[in-house]
Amino acid sequence: MSDFTMPSMGADMEAGTLIEWKVQPGERVSRGQVIAVVDTAKAALDVEVFEDGIVEELYVEEGTAVPVGQALARIGDGQGKHPEPPREKEKEKEKEKEETVPEPQAPASAAKPATPEPAPSARRAESTTGRPDTTAPPVSAKSKPMASPAARRRAREAGVDLSALKGSGSAQSIVLADVDAAIGRQPSAKPRSQEMRQDMRQAIAAAMSRAKREIPHYYLDTTVDLHAAETWLADYNRERPPESRLLMAALFAKATALALAKHGDLNGHYEAAGFQAAESVNLGLAIHLRGGGLVAPAILDADKLALPELMRQLQDLVKRARSSGLKGSEMSQGTATLTNLGERGVDTVIGVIHPPQVAMIGFGRPRRQPVALPDGIGVHMSVKLSLAADHRVCDGHSGALFLNEIDQHLQTPEAL
Repeated sequence: MSDFTMPSMGADMEAGTLIEWKVQPGERVSRGQVIAVVDTAKAALDVEVFEDGIVEELYVEEGTAVPVGQALARIGDGQGKHPEPPREKEKEKEKEKEETVPEPQAPASAAKPATPEPAPSARRAESTTGRPDTTAPPVSAKSKPMASPAARRRAREAGVDLSALKGSGSAQSIVLADVDAAIGRQPSAKPRSQEMRQDMRQAIAAAMSRAKREIPHYYLDTTVDLHAAETWLADYNRERPPESRLLMAALFAKATALALAKHGDLNGHYEAAGFQAAESVNLGLAIHLRGGGLVAPAILDADKLALPELMRQLQDLVKRARSSGLKGSEMSQGTATLTNLGERGVDTVIGVIHPPQVAMIGFGRPRRQPVALPDGIGVHMSVKLSLAADHRVCDGHSGALFLNEIDQHLQTPEAL
């Protein structure tokens, strides 16, 4: 048995708000299953459980802000008792104090007033002392209106009370259309978008201030000839339908992931005990959100993915990041981050490292420019590639070798 605690989904996260439980007591769960949705300053995230077992108790009600590391639920085998969290222990102590106070005894000759027979539910609630059990019941799905996750997110952003709505979905559950209709009927309801953007800017400010204050950055950049990559990509996409084609961004991501796998001093975390190289390459992708702000979820084991699968995951990650559908593991397990601002028209991006990572890799805008060739001058598609790295872990020599590794992979795209 163990307690499932509020996970840390970023170095700058101190607490999260439990939005929704996806499970109820008595349900069996398996490792990797999403059991809750947590709202952080940056996004609403699906939180997975890290072990198989049975949900024995939910400690926290929906809508509660919970510090990182505090117990949210108990996962066990469904058989035994687990030590109760401090909150429950305090309740039990108060209950024991109440039970030690002697009750006044009525005289033997006094007539006992007639009392109605307690309802079956009340009889079940009586404790061994004969008193009603006043401890709070476990969190239950019956205490909240049934609603889809999308409806809950929209209602939260727009300030709509779900308990006041009548659902039109199956079993009268509330769906997104019900919330949109309620927003239309309540012109005075103000979206929380401005407040959410402010919270995100504060979270980004805290993380980036810490990064610039604590991490001794060094910076390198180089120009990569993309002629081979562009030619191969055109050939690859020519006979494929649009949904199966690759973008240059997939080649950038795969080349970076392979280089990180070889240069482990740029792939990992620097924390209180020093640098710890990661065993896998979980490539973070800096994604701009339409409402403002930035998140950097990771593609896990990116170096081992074939290009079509990497392309699919990249598109899926961007889509879910912009619809509040990211998983906690994607936000917390990144080992290095790639930022690509080429679509914004900038030639070079010099990033700030996302702690506790030690490297930020940047790609600018691919564009045609003169290049020196063995037999003269040519015009090739090229891109500016940059690196911001932690000087506590490696030096410019290692960083240069890393950038050269990315360059070499992009010269042989057929091997990616």
